[in-house]
Amino acid sequence: MRNGSVQHRPFVKVLIANRGEIALRIMRSARQLGLGVVAVYSDADRDAPHVRQADQAVRIGEALPAQSYLNIPAIIAAARASGADAVHPGYGFLAENEAFARGCKDAGLVFIGPSPQAIEAMGNKAGAKEIMKKAGVPVVPGYQGAEQGDDVMLAAAKNIGFPVMIKAVAGGGGRGMRLVTDAASFPDALRSARSEAKAAFGDPTVILERAIQNPRHIEIQVFGDINGNAIHLGERDCSVQRRHQKLIEEAPSPAVTPELRAKMGEVAVAAVKALRYEGAGTLEFLLDASGEFYFMEMNTRLQVEHPVTEAVTGLDLVELQLRVARGEALPVKQQDIKFSGHAIEVRLCSEDAAQDFMPQSGRIARWQVPDGIRVEHALQSGTEIPPFYDSMIAKVISHGATREEARRRLIVGLEQLTALGVTTNQAFLMSCLRHPGFARGEATTAFIGAHRDELLASSGNAAFNTALAGLLLYVTNPRAKAWRRGRSLSATFPLPAKIETAGHAHELEVTRERDGSYIVVSNGRQDKFEIEQLDADTIRFRHDGVTDSARFLREGDRLHLQRRGIPVAVTDLTLAAPRAAATNGGDGKVRAAMNGRVVAVLVKPGDRVTSGQPVLTLEAMKMEHVHKAGIDGVVAAIDVVEGEQVTTGRIIAEIGSAANPVS
Repeated sequence: MRNGSVQHRPFVKVLIANRGEIALRIMRSARQLGLGVVAVYSDADRDAPHVRQADQAVRIGEALPAQSYLNIPAIIAAARASGADAVHPGYGFLAENEAFARGCKDAGLVFIGPSPQAIEAMGNKAGAKEIMKKAGVPVVPGYQGAEQGDDVMLAAAKNIGFPVMIKAVAGGGGRGMRLVTDAASFPDALRSARSEAKAAFGDPTVILERAIQNPRHIEIQVFGDINGNAIHLGERDCSVQRRHQKLIEEAPSPAVTPELRAKMGEVAVAAVKALRYEGAGTLEFLLDASGEFYFMEMNTRLQVEHPVTEAVTGLDLVELQLRVARGEALPVKQQDIKFSGHAIEVRLCSEDAAQDFMPQSGRIARWQVPDGIRVEHALQSGTEIPPFYDSMIAKVISHGATREEARRRLIVGLEQLTALGVTTNQAFLMSCLRHPGFARGEATTAFIGAHRDELLASSGNAAFNTALAGLLLYVTNPRAKAWRRGRSLSATFPLPAKIETAGHAHELEVTRERDGSYIVVSNGRQDKFEIEQLDADTIRFRHDGVTDSARFLREGDRLHLQRRGIPVAVTDLTLAAPRAAATNGGDGKVRAAMNGRVVAVLVKPGDRVTSGQPVLTLEAMKMEHVHKAGIDGVVAAIDVVEGEQVTTGRIIAEIGSAANPVS
């Protein structure tokens, strides 16, 4: 295909059509080339770091993505208003939106990416597979037909053979994707995938693929330029995933030999040349245990995980994008590219791994990154994490001479990173990195599913952290005397306390001994602490002859504690009034599990439902989350309407029966 509509010319000011760490990352490379930078922002991001650090910033709409960061006319108008002559789409949905690339060109703006034709050709998964098949690239067997009727899709799934993958034909990032293991669950999965695809990409069309069992997810980074040159920059292994979204990425892959790398790279470069593709792109493959690989899709953009490729090649990939966009030839040839060492990246997400990776919004009360390791973020203490955007809040990247060195450096970096106030997957990431299977380089896309219980169970010493939390609540209590070092002549007696952490209540007794030490008794366990130092946010103490430290933040009756990278959120219930026991719907009330928007109400008052039946779907941080009935009964009330924004814990549906009426 011809690629003649790529618009090249020198530019001096770049508008970045994205937010957060993506915008800051692009600003860094643009400024190194002497370019001015313009930010755009929604109402939710008015005071965000990417807005403050830009040369200029333009408001583009309300908080929801469709009204702001996906609002093409508003972004193009912002470019005109600011005098920008080029637009970088970031590495989100707009980077793969043919209409956005064409709109920029029609407005006289340089689009920093491939041509609209290339985006259109590769952005449709069904069409991309056909192009790759004609080019001789192996593809996953499946169904890409235009007929999308429920019966046709079910028949196609049966013909392919279960398990099958349902995938949105547009977009990516795990949205509109479902793994279906049997025919009985196919209709509900198809409905949910279509709904999520429609909400995310404006297109409910899906394709079906045979589910390759326990594969590696391997992607090849490619670049093309105006002269038809094309290169690949090796592979990344993105196999560790949850909800079909990447969590840990590394380069090179532990499973790819030099011979396989050359073969996959040759296929990828041939595809780029056949497309006359210009700019950055990524070809994604599934690699099975026998060494066979299958094309899945091509992302016509830079990926979130590009820093690991930068680390092992020494290249600035955003700079390459900018140079190619202004008509320069690629400054390196294939033979010039050398790979050095190993790099691993983890995605720090505001989500609760123990609650099926449920996204979390709120305020990052305390944020601090370690020295000596790359952290891509747009956070500071006090930053609000809104419920409207992706749950990824930072990326932490390590590089070492060997994979083991990179792995250990990344674990230490996560231990030293402080993120308090919002639940994150920090501890879960460390568990993954420490797992023997990951350490041996054996992780496939089945890794988290196969080891989830042990990955969750290995998140630190819960009993010790409970005792430490009790001590901190005692010594930071504003109603008590301030802590002072040294002995005390006062009589000692135990002070009872009650705290809640991870949904469990604990009865404690804390005693200050006359020698200045503290005894904490909890759950039949006794811990003795000697405080060496107590600052506003750090405690240094001795326990069992070992001196240790922890970071903390107290906000009223809430305590945020982090020790060796393991965050603990604690509530002091000592003086609190008795509360009704929390339920998961067992009282007939279905409660919102997160801040989110109602996208589907699946039942109506009067309907009979069974325990576990889906009743309502919320969308939060770009993902759908089905809420189910907790009991058998009859729907008494639906307390929300589609499109409504709800907060965590709000009652959204009520189910009653003759034996258990809703009151």
